[in-house]
Amino acid sequence: MAKTGERKAQILQTLAAMLEDPKGERITTALLAARLEVSEAALYRHFSSKAQMFEGLIEFIEQTVFTLVNKIQSEETDAMKQIEATVATLLGFAQKNPGMTRVLIGDALVNEDERLQTRMNQLIDKLEAALRQSLRIAQAANAWHGDANADAAVLIAYTVGRWQLYAKSGFKRGPQEGWDLQRKFLFG
Repeated sequence: MAKTGERKAQILQTLAAMLEDPKGERITTALLAARLEVSEAALYRHFSSKAQMFEGLIEFIEQTVFTLVNKIQSEETDAMKQIEATVATLLGFAQKNPGMTRVLIGDALVNEDERLQTRMNQLIDKLEAALRQSLRIAQAANAWHGDANADAAVLIAYTVGRWQLYAKSGFKRGPQEGWDLQRKFLFG
C-alpha cells in the first residue's frame, strides 16, 4: 500500500497525464479514480476537493518554474542572455509538460474554482515582473533601449501565445518550434 505522500504524488501525476489528452475533455473525479483504479472516496482521503488537486499541480508549476528562473537570474550576469534563457526555459517547461501547459493557459481550469485561475494569473504576472526586472538591468547596462514594461508584456504575451498554440494544436506545434528564428526577431 502506498504511503500518503506517494499516493498524493501518484494522483497528481495521473491528473497531469490525463490533461495531456489532446481532446481536452473535462476531467471528473470519477474518471480520475477509474484511471487510478481506486474509489472517489480514496481520492478525497488525500485531497479535500478537485480544486485542491489542481492547486497541487499549480504548486508544482510554481516551484519548478521559479526555481529555474531564479537560477537563471542568479547565475547569468548578462541581462539579455537572462531574458532569452528565461523565455526559452518557459517554452521548454511547456514542451516537457503538456498537461501542465493546459493548466498554465487556464484551459484545464475552466469550470473549476475561480481562485485557481486567479492563482495562474498571479504566476504569469510574476513571470512578467521577472522579465521586466531583467530588461531594466539590460537598460542600465545600455544593452536594451526599449520600454521595460511594454517589452516585458510583449515577451509574456509571446510565451503564453506559444503555450496556447501548443495546447490548441493537440500538442503538435511545440512551443519551442521556430525558437531560433523567433528569438532573433524578439531580441535582434
